[in-house]
Formats: sequence, C-alpha cells, structure tokens
Amino acid sequence: MKTTNRAVRTPGGLSLRLDIRALTVVLLLLVATLVASVALIGTGDFPIPAADVLRTLVGEGNAGQEFIVNELRLPRVLAGLLVGASLGLGGALFQSISRNPLGSPDVLGLGQGATAGALTVIVLFSGTAGQVAVGALVGGLVTGFAIYVLAWKRGVHGYRLVLVGIGVSAIVTAVNGYLLTKSDIVDAARAVVWMTGSLDGRDWAQVWPLSGLCAVLVPLVLVNARGLRMMEMGDDVSNALGVRVERVRLLLMVAAVLLTASATAAAGPVGFVALTAPQLARRLTRAPGPNLLASLCMGAALLVTADWLSQRAFGAEQLPVGVVTGVLGGAYLLWLLVTERRAGRI
Repeated sequence: MKTTNRAVRTPGGLSLRLDIRALTVVLLLLVATLVASVALIGTGDFPIPAADVLRTLVGEGNAGQEFIVNELRLPRVLAGLLVGASLGLGGALFQSISRNPLGSPDVLGLGQGATAGALTVIVLFSGTAGQVAVGALVGGLVTGFAIYVLAWKRGVHGYRLVLVGIGVSAIVTAVNGYLLTKSDIVDAARAVVWMTGSLDGRDWAQVWPLSGLCAVLVPLVLVNARGLRMMEMGDDVSNALGVRVERVRLLLMVAAVLLTASATAAAGPVGFVALTAPQLARRLTRAPGPNLLASLCMGAALLVTADWLSQRAFGAEQLPVGVVTGVLGGAYLLWLLVTERRAGRI
C-alpha cells in the first residue's frame, strides 16, 4: 500500500492533511489491540469464550463471569494497555527529541532511575505497594531532571542527551546493585520480582491514577506534535518557522518522563517496549515524523500480546510480561542489526 495524503478542509477554513496509510495502520492496531484484550480477559484458570467476555463487558454475564471479568481480569488488561501506550508514546518522544533511534527510556536510564526509587522504598523503608509506586515515580522524575540539567549547554541536543543518559544509567544501575546487596533476603526477593516487570495482581488502584495521567498528557503531547515534527529539521529551521524550540522540548520531555515513570510505577521496568514500539510503528506507517499516535497504539498492542503469550505459551509456568518483552525486544534488535548490516548501513 502506497503512502497517500489527503487534504481536508473544515467549514471554518482550517486545512488538515491526512496520511491514509498511517491512519489505516492506527485503525488496524486498535482492532488488533481489542482482539488481544478480549482474548486475554478470557484467558486463565477459568477460561471464558470471547462471546461471553463481550456479553459480560456490556453487563449481560452471570454473577461468576461478572466477578472474574470486571474485578479480576479487566483491571489487569486495562493496566497493560495503559502501561504499553505510555511506554510507546514516551519512547517515540525521546527518540524524536534526541533524533536517535536508541534514545529511548531504556537506554537513557529512566527505567533504572524509577527502579532506584522503588528499591529505596523497598530496602530502606519496607514500604507498601503504593509507596513503592510513588518511590518509582519520584525516582524516574529525579533521573529525568538530572539528565536534562547535565545535558544542558545553550540548549539540549540529541547526541549529548543520549551520552549523558547512558552515563546516568550506568551510575543508577550501580546504585541499584548496591541497594540489593544491602537488603535482607526477603526484601531482595521482593525487589527482584518487582524489577522483572509484571502485571500480576494489578487492580483498579493502578488503573485509575495512570488513566488520569494519560488523559492529561496524551492530548497535551498530540497538540504539540506539529512543533515536534518541525524540530526534527533542526533548531534553526524550527525557530525560523515560529516554534519555541526549548519550551516545546522541555514540555515534551517532562511529559515523556512522566509517562515512562508512571508506567514503571504501575508495572515495574518492562523492557524494550519503549524502544521497539516507535520503530515498528514507523516501519508500518512509512511516514516521516514522530508517529506519536501509531507508537501509542503499537505499545499497547505489544504489551497486551506479550501478556497473553506469558500466560498461554509456556503452559503452567507463567512468565512475567517483562521477561517476554525482553526476549521479543532482544530478538527484534538482533534482526534489525543483521538487516542493517546486510544493507551496508552499519
């Protein structure tokens, strides 16, 4: 399918350009995400057919199905959708701002920073699940602020941002190792489980805060998508076109840090989703620019599908979703490196 653009004019005189291929990809990703979500809700020790899942979701199921679907499985699926969407969108923002396909939260150290915050609460204060989530959010925000400040020199540029992020990631990883060595066996085991990244036991307490944050940040990011696309042509060109570069960059970096840190707080450091979702979305849409909406949908689809695989592909030995995304993401990176090498680009 070739990329086709169509101009749409509103009665008020506003002109919009629609990328038909990108729009089609987003719609297909939404359909795939909904199908995977219904399949995931029906998966478990008490299987429920897809038709019964849909009837239960509209309030026509029996009492047992209502409890299993609405109280046990639906919150986990919604948490997975929100975490995946947040990671996909946050990864697209960082890769666009840094102008580097490796400029994702996984590489820049935001996941490690959130992990450091959670480990501090677990090891030093034996905090509750809610306190661990708050610690992860604070750790991610502090790490993001440190990266921005250290990378600042008459503005923040992509190459410097990635290098500073890699350095901060190495330091925070060492801090995490130190915290683990100083913890007792119970806290260490609890910390390692959290660091794997999992949706087990997620309920409405994780869904509501993350959904509220996404309801604020996603529209804010999409409104600034035009400025972000202009910035990919360079700061000088963007300034000439009327974009307030540093203001837009700081706003979108704060949004990306909040999205990544809140997703990590809700499910732990789920690896590779933020790195691979934007790249897969760009390959499907074949469109220039950050592909924010496609990356958001791709992240949600990847995480829900990985969670379904973690429950169905390994029999009784269910794996944390972070293990599955790590395997799939690592395989994708290896394939990408081989493809780029054969093409002579590396």
